[in-house]
Amino acid sequence: MSIKQNFTSDALPDFRNLGVVARILIGVNALAFATVLAGAPGWDLALERFLLVAAGMEPALAVTLVALYALSPTLARLRYWQGVALVVAIALAVSGVLHVALSGDGTEGLARTLALAAVAALLLLAYLRLLTRAYSPALAEARLQALQSRIRPHFLFNSLNAVLSLIRRDPKRAERALEDLADLFRVLMQDNRSFVPLADELALLERYAALEALRLGERLSVTWELEAAPMDALMPPMVLQPLLENAVYHGVEPGAGQGRVLVLLDVGIVHQDVHAHRQGNRMALENIRERLQLFFDAEASIAMRIADGRYIVEMEMPYRTSRA
Repeated sequence: MSIKQNFTSDALPDFRNLGVVARILIGVNALAFATVLAGAPGWDLALERFLLVAAGMEPALAVTLVALYALSPTLARLRYWQGVALVVAIALAVSGVLHVALSGDGTEGLARTLALAAVAALLLLAYLRLLTRAYSPALAEARLQALQSRIRPHFLFNSLNAVLSLIRRDPKRAERALEDLADLFRVLMQDNRSFVPLADELALLERYAALEALRLGERLSVTWELEAAPMDALMPPMVLQPLLENAVYHGVEPGAGQGRVLVLLDVGIVHQDVHAHRQGNRMALENIRERLQLFFDAEASIAMRIADGRYIVEMEMPYRTSRA
């Protein structure tokens, strides 16, 4: 599953995304209120007229959103202007049918309803297209920052030094460590615009933990609670690894004793729990937040807090699979 279509200005929005749906709801109602306000002599009368307009408009808007939700996969496969034409046609068909069915005056006022529906659809599509264009430079910058900050340079040198110390006394383990390091950097250098299964992300996370364990030994203890993890869930690549890296760098390395990291995954949430030792600059976490916004808009979130001496990070994202 790829989200490359979300990174070009000539692409329809994902009509199954909560942020897109919210913008459509707010935008249509804002346009309706502005239209009523322009023709009303005062606020009181404008509000009264808007309520009447909304009573007839909301059913059509709801049905249109349901239709767009159902047809979202089909729309994503169309060329941009074909998709625009289909979206406008859906809005006109729904508005026209409901106007005739609910107004009680037959086709009277139908032309005005259709004109308003077409204008609203085109204005909202233009706004969402501009929003996508505005995200494009941010995406390029975020990808560059992710490439620079996902894995700190000292991790590479420390891992290589740890492998060198193993070559003579445990060559098989050194070979496995080099394979883990190669897999990690192979993913790092790949295009990060496509979703990957959670199972693949966890395999990569375990390789990273194994590499860190080479140099930290018993000082690093990672507890995995994955029984309820949805292994078929799709997620952006290299989102979990920076969380574990932060836990090791800020929670385990500064301490003299054993550092314990809890990684808990369940449907809807990723939970990381680690003893807090030193304060980080949160660059990696802010980078993750930006990437989640680029992939999921308002449907994903990440939050940090300190409780009882532990640094806790919770990340939520939509549960999507290749069958969705």
